[in-house]
Amino acid sequence: MEALIPVINKLQDVFNTVGADIIQLPQIAVVGTQSSGKSSVLESLVGRDLLPRGTGIVTRRPLILQLVNVDPEDRRKSSEENEPNSWKNERLYKGVDGEEWGKFLHTKNKVYTDFDEIRQEIENETERISGNNKGISDEPIHLKIFSPHVVNLTLVDLPGITKVPVGDQPKDIELQIRELILKYISNPNCIILAVTAANTDMATSEALKVAREVDTDGRRTLAVVTKLDLMDAGTDAMDVLMGRVIPVKLGLIGVVNRSQLDINNKKCVADSIRDEYAFLQKKYPSLANRNGTKYLARTLNRLLMHHIRDCLPELKTRINVLAAQYQSLLGSYGEPVDDKSSTLLQLITKFATEYCNTIEGTAKYIETTELCGGARICYIFHETFGRTLESVDPLGGLTTIDVLTAIRNATGPRPALFVPEVSFELLVKRQVKRLEEPSLRCVELVHEEMQRIIQHCSNYSTQELLRFPKLHDAIVEVVTSLLRKRLPVTNEMVHNLVAIELAYINTKHPDFADACGVMNNNIEEQRRNRMRELPSAVPRDKMAGGAQGEQEGGTGTWRGMLKKGEEGQSEDRNKQQSSVPASPQRGHAVNLLDVPVPVARKLSAREQRDCEVIERLIKSYFLIVRKNIQDSVPKAVMHFLVNHVKDSLQSELVGQLYKPALLDDLLTESEDMAQRRNEAADMLKALQRASQVIAEIRETHLW
Repeated sequence: MEALIPVINKLQDVFNTVGADIIQLPQIAVVGTQSSGKSSVLESLVGRDLLPRGTGIVTRRPLILQLVNVDPEDRRKSSEENEPNSWKNERLYKGVDGEEWGKFLHTKNKVYTDFDEIRQEIENETERISGNNKGISDEPIHLKIFSPHVVNLTLVDLPGITKVPVGDQPKDIELQIRELILKYISNPNCIILAVTAANTDMATSEALKVAREVDTDGRRTLAVVTKLDLMDAGTDAMDVLMGRVIPVKLGLIGVVNRSQLDINNKKCVADSIRDEYAFLQKKYPSLANRNGTKYLARTLNRLLMHHIRDCLPELKTRINVLAAQYQSLLGSYGEPVDDKSSTLLQLITKFATEYCNTIEGTAKYIETTELCGGARICYIFHETFGRTLESVDPLGGLTTIDVLTAIRNATGPRPALFVPEVSFELLVKRQVKRLEEPSLRCVELVHEEMQRIIQHCSNYSTQELLRFPKLHDAIVEVVTSLLRKRLPVTNEMVHNLVAIELAYINTKHPDFADACGVMNNNIEEQRRNRMRELPSAVPRDKMAGGAQGEQEGGTGTWRGMLKKGEEGQSEDRNKQQSSVPASPQRGHAVNLLDVPVPVARKLSAREQRDCEVIERLIKSYFLIVRKNIQDSVPKAVMHFLVNHVKDSLQSELVGQLYKPALLDDLLTESEDMAQRRNEAADMLKALQRASQVIAEIRETHLW
């Protein structure tokens, strides 16, 4: 099992190269209040002075410390057997003379044999990121120590828990440190080393409190009691070390660190460990063999090995799953382009095919949230355009007075015996003209949908285009230009369809002739019914004469329209009209030429009949024309716009874009895409390397 910790160190090296925290590796995090002796414990484990020391907040960035045990006799042999990429084997050909040395990740292959230099580099690197005030940073410093005097361990030294900001620290320094600590110890694969000073009450231990928040049952918490030699006279830590005060499942170990005076006097760690052993034998003889720095190192080594063994199966599965995900992601980004000419032609052809397929409804990616492509064009033709035409009132904007005025204008100075055909043509053209606007709007809607199909194909169908933004923009420009060129042609055709209907009013149209026959029969039937309703005592000739006199007196002259008292509402359609100027009052002089419109009055029987005839004829003919327009406009749009674009899109794209001079420019990848591909490739390599590292562990190593 000794091989397990170096395996995790290798995995950390692998993932450090890509700077990712996607894998939660087993490690030991050191947690404690400020100046509780965390860094001193780490130095005791290393056996050398290598960490910045002092009062106040000293550790201001996480320090990931990997301790690697090396056999001095096996140094040259190991370098020949193992891969040259490992930090462990680069030490020989980098001129390492001493038996102990260190390396930082951020200084690459530089070797430090002077531990004072290591301490200085930690201080410099801390200030580089965190500044020279008392602020903290969550970006870790990675340090590897190679020594024959250490056990294999991976530890994380975290900033000490503090309560009150000092100096120019931010006001939320307590919260920042707390969040930083929780970020590390929340990892379920992390063993928490909770450091508490013996001269404080264990019940007030912030380290144990924060550890219990993430490790409620204490399965991965080990408590360390420091400063046993600084307890008040007459007190001891026996109850604490026996676990009677606060029980901790992984155990509770007491240590004695060097005092600040010892550090100032350059007392070495080896002497400190000897003094610690003597102190424990004198003060706690029964517990001496289960406390102290050496016992702590062996315990941590054992805990970490067992912890790694427990985490390894899940870790292996996680790495394999992530490798598969990144392999798929890398595949979606595509390979770097080798044959640019072939690639460009393929992308153009694929886009044109997808565009046409989206119109035909045979696209690979079918939209489920909304209509698109050909389905939407069909909806525009038969729902939007069809309903709009059906909502157009055949007599909309046409009042009975308008009809009557048109009839009179068409007769000139002579009273008419029959309804003039000119008035019908004049009025029906005016109504048919109203169909042009919705028809042109239909063309516009289809044109907009053809534009939307471009974006649909870019997003869903040909994702390769996103790799080449310039090619994407060029394709959009070509298709947009083609659609723009076809729009006036299609509009002209639709305009002509309406103009054709206006050019010749075909009153011999079979449907119109049938409607006229039915209408004449209805009018004749109504006339006969009125004749029957007249009193039998009135002679027929007088009845006819009376009717004629009524028409002459009231209907045929303007005088009849200006008579006093005839202000009643006209029937049916006149009820819906806006108010009309009231008739002039009696006694005032009236200039007949100044009357702009006929005043409201009751229509005579003949006027009513004439208007009714014209309105029915207009309605009948309008419905015929509307049916024709509803059928012919979609056909014109399909022929002149949709089908033309479908047929000429491929040749237009090839003609405009497939040019040697444009190849390099069009197939320039976006920086974002190239960067993402490189990141995914690096991560995939790291995961594959990690998978190999784990696969090297034999099953026998686990037990």
